[in-house]
Amino acid sequence: MVATVALGLLAVRGRGGGGGGLAEWSVGGRSLGTVFIWVLMAGEGYTSFSYLGAAGWGYDYGAPVMYVVAYMSCGYAVGYVVGPTLWDYARRHGLVGITDMVAHRYGRPWLGALVAVLATVFLLPYIQLQITGMGVVVSTVTYGAVSLEWAYFIAFAVTTGFVVVSGLRGSAWVSVLKDVLVIGTLGFLAVYVPLHHFGGYGELFDRLAAERPQWLTLPGAGSGDDGRGKLGVAWFASTTVLNALTVVIFPTTVAGYLGARNADALRRNAILLPAYNVLLFVPMLLGMAALFVVRGLAGADSNLALFKLVVDSLPAWAVGVIGVAAALSSIVPMAVFMLVIGTMWGRSVLSLVPRWSSGERQKLASQLVVVAAGTIALVMTYTAPNTLVRLSLISYEGMAQLVPMLLLGLVWRRLTVVAAVSGLAAGVAVVCGLVFTGNDPVPVWGVNAGTVALAVNLAVALTVALAVPRRGPRAAAGDGRPDEEVLAWDPLPPSSPVVSGPG
Repeated sequence: MVATVALGLLAVRGRGGGGGGLAEWSVGGRSLGTVFIWVLMAGEGYTSFSYLGAAGWGYDYGAPVMYVVAYMSCGYAVGYVVGPTLWDYARRHGLVGITDMVAHRYGRPWLGALVAVLATVFLLPYIQLQITGMGVVVSTVTYGAVSLEWAYFIAFAVTTGFVVVSGLRGSAWVSVLKDVLVIGTLGFLAVYVPLHHFGGYGELFDRLAAERPQWLTLPGAGSGDDGRGKLGVAWFASTTVLNALTVVIFPTTVAGYLGARNADALRRNAILLPAYNVLLFVPMLLGMAALFVVRGLAGADSNLALFKLVVDSLPAWAVGVIGVAAALSSIVPMAVFMLVIGTMWGRSVLSLVPRWSSGERQKLASQLVVVAAGTIALVMTYTAPNTLVRLSLISYEGMAQLVPMLLLGLVWRRLTVVAAVSGLAAGVAVVCGLVFTGNDPVPVWGVNAGTVALAVNLAVALTVALAVPRRGPRAAAGDGRPDEEVLAWDPLPPSSPVVSGPG
């Protein structure tokens, strides 16, 4: 943990010791190349949820957990187009996040503040997820010598320590260390666990097919006889589509986009990232392998399935190395989530207060919000714990409701403020209603709750945009500005024979 903080702090060496404005702190001065963007965005995608939650769901349900591989791969394909589009729009107008883009696109600073507040509400569970995941890791690999309560605090302190000083660049540097350890440890576990416990993959799959066949097909294990809770084909497909669209506008993903040196770095990154998803099969499969080795895990304890397989069968130093890899899989995404919350508030909320509107004060305000957001998530971890996958689903379903306002708004001028806000309000209301009435993640017809809410969101936004007449120059989104001011597109490289323009 000391080395992690040191590496994060070294990232700003030669850059004023952590000085510079908000753009340098929040998006790395828009100077990160393909390698740093790759490890940074892989770091966001490969979190403690992937290390522990995927194994836990493999243990509880089996095949439905494969949705993670499906949506991330589809999301990278969508990001091949969306990433350069958002990068170019932000670069042209000097923007540093999705709240900036929304405020600029619709010409309403208050709308950026509203999106910042809403996004924070849906991102805090994800920070809590990472704190919970790291707490489980630290407590487990120290054989209980470090309690969960202290492990949670260590996760908060380490992450806050370097992200406040070094920002996005520090997260990218730590991602390099994390990726080396993750690739090495998962490659080792992929070979070690089947050989050590079963004698090989053939024997493992023979036992799964013979004793746990329901874990190998949809809807998986654990479905009720009444059909509720079935994670079947409709749920799998709807969740994949929803999350693939949502991941490209997640504030942390956009922070990675905006940190790129150029649009081509993002295109190359979108091509390379799916290869990283191959690693996700390892914890999923090992979670199912744990069914025969670690019996009786239930609820949040299923998140321990992967580590229970190895903590008693490997020497302590090897358990420690695996634990560091898993801990860094919490620290890196947690750092970026805290960073973007700070940036959103410093840029779009607190900047509305005159005394916090200057560049340096915006950066200071953002850093203070980072500490506050981490503290709130830490308190939530102590007082309202939940399983890792559950927290992930809630975050994605809520953030999905920003897709029409941001993506549709940047390519279709007719989407007005009234239409966008109406759709957002309807979508968030449906998400909250389904979540708090227990109709999540499978509400009606076996479809993901967030997908139902997004459909309502889009229907309301389109209806209002087409039905409500626009009056006066301010009624049109963009306040009479030309298309190039309010619309985004993905400009092709100069060598391309095709000329692109506003959509």
